[in-house]
Amino acid sequence: MSVKIVIRFALLAATAVLLGGCPFGGSTDVLPALKQLSPETQALLAKSGMTQESPIFVRIFKEESQLEIWKEKPDKRFYLFKTYPICTFSGELGPKVATGDKQSPEGFYTITPGQMNPNSQFHLAWNMGFPNAYDKANGRTGSALMVHGDCRSAGCYAMTDALIEEIYALARESFAGGQTKFQVHAFPFRMTDENMKRHRESKWISFWRTLKTGYDDFEISRIPPKVSVCSRNYLVNANFIGFEGVPDPSADCPAYRRAPIEPFNPFANQVMASNAPASSPVTTQASRLASYAPAATPAPKPQTAAGAPQRAAASQPTAAIPAQPAASAWTAPAQPAPRGGGNEASGVSLAGAVTAPFPPRPVVAQQQQQQQTAATLNAEEPQAAPEKKPGEPEVTRGMHNVVESSKSDMMPAR
Repeated sequence: MSVKIVIRFALLAATAVLLGGCPFGGSTDVLPALKQLSPETQALLAKSGMTQESPIFVRIFKEESQLEIWKEKPDKRFYLFKTYPICTFSGELGPKVATGDKQSPEGFYTITPGQMNPNSQFHLAWNMGFPNAYDKANGRTGSALMVHGDCRSAGCYAMTDALIEEIYALARESFAGGQTKFQVHAFPFRMTDENMKRHRESKWISFWRTLKTGYDDFEISRIPPKVSVCSRNYLVNANFIGFEGVPDPSADCPAYRRAPIEPFNPFANQVMASNAPASSPVTTQASRLASYAPAATPAPKPQTAAGAPQRAAASQPTAAIPAQPAASAWTAPAQPAPRGGGNEASGVSLAGAVTAPFPPRPVVAQQQQQQQTAATLNAEEPQAAPEKKPGEPEVTRGMHNVVESSKSDMMPAR
């Protein structure tokens, strides 16, 4: 055999090895479900003081066509990481009620590793878990409702393939880091008082007031709320008295007290100047927080209303179901305080405060040492999204030009 033939075979063999893939070769044949977060996303996580493995929390807003990913930081509070545009969803504002109505779900849902679908016919997906305990107790039907890719929907929330890959990877890494489940809160719109008034004539307003309780509690505390179902209603942040376990969704609620909500403290991790003079108006962390704290409201008296949970006072147990408030459970401060973790837009949120740093203190007369620190508050107004046109519930809607899906409810996870 000539030398040329030997060299040719050697080159062919080397080419075959390269084409077959190499652990260090950066092969493009990685399955979508196994793709790593991009270097840019990893850098943004690090810059935001977050890790890939930290727990996540998800919120969906139909009217705004947005999906938010929140990440937990070491202080156990959640901070907004990214807001993703929803490519499309089907139906109108309002919950899914029956199979074939092509409505996308609204409510409080929980995602476990078993609901992740790496083999979805819509690129990647996770199952929303519809119908949940609330849906079943109210006779709602449907199956395999997903957050997925492929930018088409018949009852689901559809993303572009590129975005669902990143969202899927964030969920996958949170499970790898030890999170056993995460919540997905699907809302018709950002549940500000203004939006609630705008939709007050909707037949779903009572249901939306229940969802608003969970929305408000998270806005105040930055901790995903505890959600229970009893008396065929959602019950948010309730501590049951003398009862352990999961209540029957269709039975009367056990006696409970409303769990205290600890407001998010935007200055909790900031070190205040310890050498400020006693006469300075900004000397302690408490004095700086005073102007940002929500106005105190008296505890409501227990009320009863058919089909609505009763919110008991903190010191008074009750077995009844609270009537849902017509407005927010708290009063937003006149000057909102800073929210950590990214670009956030929310009607009752604490957003946008910027505080000037303490200037150096030269060794001069006492009256010069008492110079006051200036602070500028930049309150950011939320943008009101345009209202969806009524009718044609089967036609998909979203931020992109998409076609109506000929597929019914999504394929279940395999």
